[in-house]
Amino acid sequence: MPNDGPPHSPMKRRAFVKSSVAACLTGAVALPRTNAAAEAEPHVREYYELRTYTLKEGKQAILDDYLSKAFIPALGRLGIGPVGVFSEKADAGAGGATVYVLIVFGSSDQAATLSERLAADEEHQKAGADYLAAAASDPVYERIEISLHGAIHAMPKLEKPDTAKPRLLNLRIYESPSERAGRKKIEMFNEHELPIFRRVGLNPVFFGETLIGSKMPNLTYMLVFPDDGERRAAWGRFGADDDWKKLKAVPEYADKEIVSHITNKILMPAPYSEI
Repeated sequence: MPNDGPPHSPMKRRAFVKSSVAACLTGAVALPRTNAAAEAEPHVREYYELRTYTLKEGKQAILDDYLSKAFIPALGRLGIGPVGVFSEKADAGAGGATVYVLIVFGSSDQAATLSERLAADEEHQKAGADYLAAAASDPVYERIEISLHGAIHAMPKLEKPDTAKPRLLNLRIYESPSERAGRKKIEMFNEHELPIFRRVGLNPVFFGETLIGSKMPNLTYMLVFPDDGERRAAWGRFGADDDWKKLKAVPEYADKEIVSHITNKILMPAPYSEI
């Protein structure tokens, strides 16, 4: 075997990180597949990185400037995207806003090498200097939380909303009490639930099994609506749907057996969001 460098060389470390993350992304437990296209997974499915920025008060303009002028253009040069940017207003008196950034990767390799490639992009470094060089005494954010998700078999690709139209995004996270229960909830969407969503107007953007992140095991997904009135109406139609009533009555699919907590976020897109 050729010697590519000493054990602790940068080349060795990069190769280790890349192979480790890629192995994690592509090593998710297989689920039941319902069509021929799904048989090609994981090679055709997308991967999603969701970043949650908890901002310091008064710093959203700096983050917006960085994302719109440095980060998103750099990802475009790398063939990565689209990139969605969404805001959730902080509670009164709570300080800065919370910003969600959704990155769409065509492969696990793109996800594994993003940080290194951005660091090597001189145009990105220059355009994002104000954000990237923020002083420790005056940071832009409290913290960034990051999770990685693999598209489920029933929806292997993100469905991009029409960004020319007004829209509201609904981010939902279904935590499960065990790995078995988490697989069962994903199976429920793969086999039965997603068509009901589409029929009643719960329009999906993406569905992702969480591969790396907090509050695992969980299923994370996003829906899009023209406004909050239609969001409420669509969820009402879903609750009254006969097929949904039959499905949730199946003992193995009962919420109390497979879902332990639901996070529900209502988000607004940034003017420059690509999703």
